[in-house]
Amino acid sequence: MKRRIFDAEHDAFRDTVRTFLAKEVLPHYDRWEKDGVVAREAWLAAGRQGLLGLAVPEEYGGGGNPDFRYGAVLAEEFTRAGAPGLAIGLHNDIIGPYLTDLGTDEQKRRWLPGFCTGETVTAIAMTEPGAGSDLQGIRTTAEDRGDHWLLNGSKTFISNGILADLVVVVAKTTPEGGAHGLSLLVVERGMPGFERGRNLDKIGQKAQDTAELFFHDVRVPKENLLGEVDGAFVHLMTHLAQERLAIAVAAAAGAEHLLEITTAYVKEREAFGRPLARLQHVRFEIAEMATECAVTRAFLDRCIEDHVDGGLDAVHASMAKWWATELQKRVADRCLQLHGGYGYMSEYPVARAFTDGRIQTIYGGTTEIMKEIIGRSLLG
Repeated sequence: MKRRIFDAEHDAFRDTVRTFLAKEVLPHYDRWEKDGVVAREAWLAAGRQGLLGLAVPEEYGGGGNPDFRYGAVLAEEFTRAGAPGLAIGLHNDIIGPYLTDLGTDEQKRRWLPGFCTGETVTAIAMTEPGAGSDLQGIRTTAEDRGDHWLLNGSKTFISNGILADLVVVVAKTTPEGGAHGLSLLVVERGMPGFERGRNLDKIGQKAQDTAELFFHDVRVPKENLLGEVDGAFVHLMTHLAQERLAIAVAAAAGAEHLLEITTAYVKEREAFGRPLARLQHVRFEIAEMATECAVTRAFLDRCIEDHVDGGLDAVHASMAKWWATELQKRVADRCLQLHGGYGYMSEYPVARAFTDGRIQTIYGGTTEIMKEIIGRSLLG
């Protein structure tokens, strides 16, 4: 089916992204995977190409265009290229809105220009060793000391954790914490007491630095409070729909790309003297995956349209995230199986996609949390 959500400007932007990937990302990606981190030059190159801060107002150095469809193009093309390590989606679609929507004029002038050039890499720190999707379990504290907050605690599984120059930290600013006692504090590189742990060894997305962060008596200036005191829960809930939609978009693109390369593979690979594509079971597998991808794409494109119009709610964003990421997981498993032994070899794209995509059903809210959100909306 022909997609109808993009116009000529989005198509031109897609060509720009593909050129950027071919020139600035793919030639270096194997080295980044070995290093466990993307080179900073790639972030600067993305800034020069205008790929960072697309929705940031022009007065702060951004593109001034809040149209999420450009973010969708980035998510689709980076996923199809098998290059999730350069976490532009996290930077643009997840952290960017916190800075632009909640930041004061002074904060925007201080942080957004570097955000757009790639000189300031960002991260958001919610997850803790004892608290994953459950924000009620956050134990990191920020004590009001008059002219500053005294921050103590630790975070884990933080994407961009090694490279980040600016980290949005979720912390308890009341003893009870929970929905009415959390705030967002911006911690900057070099603040005394802010330390990074190890770059975590993951099964996939190895070029994407994921770290432990530690805060020991970090004096965070009062002017680094983002949004309202004790307002983090509402702030987080407000911005989660875009985060989950962005993950869903990447997941659908990943499933579609796996289907494309597997369809080509079974046409060429022979077994029992004929191409695999001549076997009824294989044809049925391809037919099922193609149908599932097409149905998912139709729903996601509608969600994108609604989001651009300002009408995507948390429930439908959760549906999109749950369905598309679980589809990606199923398709990756089935496509690897159809590749046989070759699918288990790291040099084959299907093997990398299998491990890179597995996290999709976990971060941004697990599948189980998505179902809980949907279920509560229907049953109370």
